[in-house]
Amino acid sequence: SFEDRNGDQLTLRPENTAGVARCFISEGLAQQAPLKYFYAGPMFRRERPQKGRLRQFHQIGIELIGVASPAADVDVIAAGHRVLSSLGLEDKVTLELNTLGDAESREAYRDALVAYLTPHRAALSADSRDRLERNPLRILDSKDDADKEIVAEAPDFSDYLNEDSRTFFAGVEEGLSRIGIGYELNPRLVRGLDYYGHTAFEFTTDALGAQGTVLAGGRYDGLIKLMGGPSTPGVGWAAGVERLAMLIDAESDSGAVLAIVPMGAAATEEAHKLAEGLRNSGYAVDVGYSGNLSRRMKRADRIGASAALILGDDELARNVVQVRDMKTGEQSEIALDDVTAGLAQYR
Repeated sequence: SFEDRNGDQLTLRPENTAGVARCFISEGLAQQAPLKYFYAGPMFRRERPQKGRLRQFHQIGIELIGVASPAADVDVIAAGHRVLSSLGLEDKVTLELNTLGDAESREAYRDALVAYLTPHRAALSADSRDRLERNPLRILDSKDDADKEIVAEAPDFSDYLNEDSRTFFAGVEEGLSRIGIGYELNPRLVRGLDYYGHTAFEFTTDALGAQGTVLAGGRYDGLIKLMGGPSTPGVGWAAGVERLAMLIDAESDSGAVLAIVPMGAAATEEAHKLAEGLRNSGYAVDVGYSGNLSRRMKRADRIGASAALILGDDELARNVVQVRDMKTGEQSEIALDDVTAGLAQYR
């Protein structure tokens, strides 16, 4: 479901940028631009699965349609940066940035690139030989080692940018610097479809092997017109949920696992309150729902809990909780009002 700026709800099966463009055209929203959309849902790709690259995966994304200025690119990149920061990944990713220029600039560079690559055709990979005819810019992003050696000496895209393209990209760089978002220029960062132009960007990491792109996007001013709608600028990004989850699992430390063992109805009610407070403090907490004390303690051991918090009627009456260290077996009391500080040793 999408909500336009007037608060109207529009429903569309969660898809990617092209799905948002179809929604824009079919719902006749050209008069309501600029519009901000977000989406989330399952996606599918027809290729051999790899680590971080699955046949079925889930994707989140945002799109800003109807704004032609560099400020839109900056806002969209900043939103992606904010998402990654909220997941604790700000220091684990790098923003890579490039410009594809306008149509005139891309055509000039395409001609220069083809002229450079044609004498090397026989040494290119099979995929790159095919791309040489259809989309030579994609060769710049080839992962083939032989292709990389050839591309290393290819003409620089920046030498073929006209003045309008240079001015636009300077606006994006200045906007990012103004709000304190760092980036690295990557002249080999390209997009494989002709409707993309100007800004291309990716947040990348070295923690996931070959699948290092965490969040990627760019400007697609030619898409809506290509699909039969009016000429409309757009910029957006998408991120794979599974890949984000893999990065968080690999890099983050969420603190100790704690098991809360309540004995009795009153203790069970208090246990849930205690669990939420500890979770909000960064602990992973399991609450035992059934079984005698021995059985619940065995579960605490099985899930790898660092400590078990035992809470019964006597503890409630004294406003304390029993804490058993699962490694040493030692047991102590902590006041319920001071339980977070009392468990600091388990972080």
